[in-house]
Amino acid sequence: MNRILFLGFAIFLISFSARADWGKTGHRVVGEIAENYLTQKSKRAIAELLDGHSLAFVSNYGDDIKSDPLMDKYKPWHYVNFPFGRKYESYPKNPEGDIIQGIETCVKVLKNPSASKMEKAFHLKLLVHFIGDLHQPLHIGIAEDRGGNRFQVQWFGSGTNLHTVWDSKMLDSYGMSYTEVAANEDKLGPKQIKEIQKGTVLDWVYDSRKLTEYIYDCTSVGDKLGYEYMYEFTDTMRKQLQKGGIRLAKMLNDIFG
Repeated sequence: MNRILFLGFAIFLISFSARADWGKTGHRVVGEIAENYLTQKSKRAIAELLDGHSLAFVSNYGDDIKSDPLMDKYKPWHYVNFPFGRKYESYPKNPEGDIIQGIETCVKVLKNPSASKMEKAFHLKLLVHFIGDLHQPLHIGIAEDRGGNRFQVQWFGSGTNLHTVWDSKMLDSYGMSYTEVAANEDKLGPKQIKEIQKGTVLDWVYDSRKLTEYIYDCTSVGDKLGYEYMYEFTDTMRKQLQKGGIRLAKMLNDIFG
């Protein structure tokens, strides 16, 4: 009986990790980079809410709570699907919410002076995660293949799907820890940083969406992906993580000062 329970739990862990967004490393990169762009006032407010923990430390909270059925209502907040060639504003919204609605809710709670510390800490952890998800291009996907989850490819000879390649396979193959990736972010000037930070959440969604469409143009079902794909897209992946960190910091600075 114990062996059966262990095997069942192991299978659950495997399937759960396969659904992780950006993988644990990617989300931690976004959190770590964001720390570099926070104001001192924001750092103090965040440290108070998170009891001294870093943004990188809490960045995977949005995935961790998926194991709790009571948190199922937050699952649609990790992504948004709408057809290529259509605008989010003109397409029917998911009544259960999406990544845009989720981010807006988190910001609203964090700005609410009546919200408790527990409520704010919970939504801050989710916000850190969702801003990371927003910059994983397959989270701004299409419903037909569930954001690339049904888009079957091979990665260095092993079967997987396009979503997983961008969630974790490519970053894991890169072989750096989250601190190493963050420490080696591209050096940007003030004008470049300001350019990345400008716009709304919806603008950032469309920025990721352009990349989503390009990825689909460059990839076919059944493709054997490996070194050539890494060569083409690793820098793009790193830039997406950096954008996520810089924009997360901008959002938190706007909230906390």
